[in-house]
Amino acid sequence: MAGSTRTGLRMAALACVALLAASCGSDSGSTGSTGGTGAAPALEGRGDITLVTGKDTSNNMQRLTDEWNNAHPTEKVRIVELPESADAQRQQLVQNAQVKSDAYTILTLDVVWTAEFAANRWAIELPRDQFGLENFLKPAVETGEYRGKLYAVPVYSDAGLLFYRKDLLDKVGLTAPKTWDELTAACQKVKALPEGANMSCYTGQFEKYEGLTVNFDEAVHTAGGAIVNEAGQPTVDTPQAKAGLDKLVEGFKNGTFPQKAITFKEEDGRRSFQAGELIFMRQWPYQWALANKTDGSSQVAGKFDVAPLPGVGAGPGAASLGGHNFAISAFAKNKATALDFIKYFTTDAAERSNLLATSQAPTRANLYDDPELVKQFPYLPTLKEAIMAAKPRPKAVRYGDVTTAIQEAAYGAITGAKDSGTALKELQTKLQDLLK
Repeated sequence: MAGSTRTGLRMAALACVALLAASCGSDSGSTGSTGGTGAAPALEGRGDITLVTGKDTSNNMQRLTDEWNNAHPTEKVRIVELPESADAQRQQLVQNAQVKSDAYTILTLDVVWTAEFAANRWAIELPRDQFGLENFLKPAVETGEYRGKLYAVPVYSDAGLLFYRKDLLDKVGLTAPKTWDELTAACQKVKALPEGANMSCYTGQFEKYEGLTVNFDEAVHTAGGAIVNEAGQPTVDTPQAKAGLDKLVEGFKNGTFPQKAITFKEEDGRRSFQAGELIFMRQWPYQWALANKTDGSSQVAGKFDVAPLPGVGAGPGAASLGGHNFAISAFAKNKATALDFIKYFTTDAAERSNLLATSQAPTRANLYDDPELVKQFPYLPTLKEAIMAAKPRPKAVRYGDVTTAIQEAAYGAITGAKDSGTALKELQTKLQDLLK
């Protein structure tokens, strides 16, 4: 996209925010997929605000914020960056809410935190009819809902993808694997190549943190199971859940995963992939832009591609639905400014800008079908399909306790501290109490 076009889009986004909400693409009173027809409370107060988020690794969030600040000198936004770990981010957000501090205005929430922040009244209900939600991916919108009302607006969506060294698979005459058996067979062939001899086969995120919950969730769903059923009841003491967890356990036992992967979070694995150490990796789409950099930071630029996650049996895998939403703190001042900034940050122009700068998954559906964007990011159709079919992690008011229990069970099994059957029976008991 030409620079002049990007500038025009950004100016259009800023102009849209300056207009009345009705002229900026209202969804005409649509109540979304789960109802919630009651009007949200009025949001009042204008002035400076804060945007609390994880690390802005691309600096594009700051760039978009600077554009807002230049256009709104009396309503400036200051970014507050939290630690890299999702668990540490949640901890700081919860602590701030528990003391009813007004230090945080706009909260960047992992999609699985909505129920906790809504139920505890740490985040306020948002006016559903002011965001044009019919233009967003439906699964993304649903992550911002609690009991039929909207508490958060989707900013980035996400679904796990299989990154793989296409150049090396091409050399051995293979395409992207559709099953775990195909993946391990492909690794053996690639490692027989001189350039593949010292490479590791596969990694995901296996440190004891939220990433492990995601990888466990995907393994269970990929094997045909689920952590909870449609009624919200735990279903981890099942043959399907055991088959999924056993794949992770076996990966460390048979050398499919490098031993150091037990300490991997997203960025650890990304650096390893970019260094040319991995044949396959389960990762979020943000890695695409970083791994394709030609500034010397990546050894695999132009050498990899992405595919859906492989399945345990004959069928395809299942990605865990990820992403981040913007909510407004119940204790914040200047909520009207916060509302307008969220509208600005989720315009078509702003989301397009984020995709171009970061390769993060947008939440506006039309961007996945834009020919220009698909040419630059050919994985977009695959990603859209993965998001639409992705499985959500358990929705729980006590999500912090739920994810901790999942992490302890999965980590105990993959490190050999306990067998997978015992770990899952104990997890079933814990979740029955936590999800009452």
